[in-house]
Amino acid sequence: MQQPPMQPGQPGAPGQPGAPGQPGQPGQPPQGMPPQQPAAPQAAPGAGAPPTPQHEITHGPSFSMLRVDVAPGQTVVAEAGSMVARNQNVEMEVKMNASANAGFFAKLKAFFIALIRKIVGGETFFVNHFSSPQGGSVWIAPQMAGSISHRRMQGETLTLSTGAFLCSSGPLEMKLKFGGFKSLLAKEGAFFLQVSGHGDLWFNSYGGIHAVDVNGPFMVDNGHLVGFEGNLTFNIKSVGGGVMGFVASGEGLVCEFNGQGRVYLQSRNLSSLVGWLTPLLPS
Repeated sequence: MQQPPMQPGQPGAPGQPGAPGQPGQPGQPPQGMPPQQPAAPQAAPGAGAPPTPQHEITHGPSFSMLRVDVAPGQTVVAEAGSMVARNQNVEMEVKMNASANAGFFAKLKAFFIALIRKIVGGETFFVNHFSSPQGGSVWIAPQMAGSISHRRMQGETLTLSTGAFLCSSGPLEMKLKFGGFKSLLAKEGAFFLQVSGHGDLWFNSYGGIHAVDVNGPFMVDNGHLVGFEGNLTFNIKSVGGGVMGFVASGEGLVCEFNGQGRVYLQSRNLSSLVGWLTPLLPS
């Protein structure tokens, strides 16, 4: 029996979503191209920051890599040494990680902080700025195997532990926070990075990232902390049990949080990896 012809607007009609065999169906990549993740959400008008750059996180969660499409007029700020590749028309400039509005004394302070971070934690406070008048892509990956998370900042503050910052876009403010004199004994570093403002932030971990909503006292091993947000205060202390607990427990120092907010944990501890590898290295 002959079927009546399709009418325009019916599901499955030629040129309508769901029509089989039509090139460029919604959600379908061109033939021969790998599937792409949905486009990143765009900032609402008046949000105080430029739109979120188109980006894609691949090879996760164990060996994550980030691709950011830098549009004309946009700048991506990335941790030194994190670039994997970039298009030829993407320019890179090395700068000190200080606010664009910082004066001479603020930049001088940032320089001395960079020296302290280098001496105490073996880190750098210099970052790479990627931009392109014509637009292009840059590929970024963290130093350690693990996850990458994207966060659209809407004026709140996120505090990251040593090495967790990967890259950012937009007018974000970054400040160092000293963890206290006890943190000087911590192998994970004595400084935290406070990120606030409006823009996009990508941070990484060693292992997977696990978020816990905290309401009250909460204790985290210092080597498993990625960052925290909200109305949270913390104090670095020994795990308990006196001197024997500090020396023999294998836990070292912990961060004791109080208040309400979200804490980001990583499933692996870099110090534990170093401790496992050290006896295997030739003397």
